[in-house]
Amino acid sequence: MGDPVTVNIPHEIGLTEAKNRIGSGIHTLSDVIPGATLSDHHWQGDHMHCTIEALGQRIGCEMQVREDEVYGIFDLPPMLAMFANKIKEKLQKEAPKMLE
Repeated sequence: MGDPVTVNIPHEIGLTEAKNRIGSGIHTLSDVIPGATLSDHHWQGDHMHCTIEALGQRIGCEMQVREDEVYGIFDLPPMLAMFANKIKEKLQKEAPKMLE
């Protein structure tokens, strides 16, 4: 994989509610990248692991849900790494909507 993009999403809703909202809103994550689809997701404790497919590439994602924040790691393949700044900007804007 290429360069990881990381995002912190602060919240005040607690661990359990944050996990519930992420679980019900995870399908919106693929909207961050045009033409992307969410191909897989599963929980491992307080970590959501998912895969987004875009432009024939796979983006591995991990969201570490904590009591007061969600820490997201998006592992971009080399072909998409050139868009890392734009993807990070969009994630910072759109990802908090999963917690609303």
